[in-house]
Amino acid sequence: MSPQDPEGVVTKVSRRPVSYTLGRLRTIVEAKGLTEFSLIDFSGDAARAGYQMPNAKLLIFGVPAGSTPVMLAHPLAGLDLPLKVLVWDNPAGGPAGGAFVSYLSSAYLKARYQLSDELAALVATVEEIAAAAVAP
Repeated sequence: MSPQDPEGVVTKVSRRPVSYTLGRLRTIVEAKGLTEFSLIDFSGDAARAGYQMPNAKLLIFGVPAGSTPVMLAHPLAGLDLPLKVLVWDNPAGGPAGGAFVSYLSSAYLKARYQLSDELAALVATVEEIAAAAVAP
């Protein structure tokens, strides 16, 4: 965890811009057979409301066969599921021409909901997907 990240949040650096990193993330999600539930365009919504903010998009994805057993055991896990990855530009500085990729770590989710190893494995996909999205 970096000093600026809240507990449980992992942030990785992408050397590519938000649009490219997000496209790569979406391709990986699809290739793994996961469902893309939604894409929230925070910066686009801000612009439509008359605000200016750095590029920021939240991809919400998963698979019911993964999230459902977790929620059956711990219904409040629905506050953090399905899985989410934020791809964003940092106005305070960051990689030249690049972006950041942030998500809740599977270890954090495991501890937060006291998940068994078996249930924790169902949400661990986020780690692999984020790493692949920022890989060289």
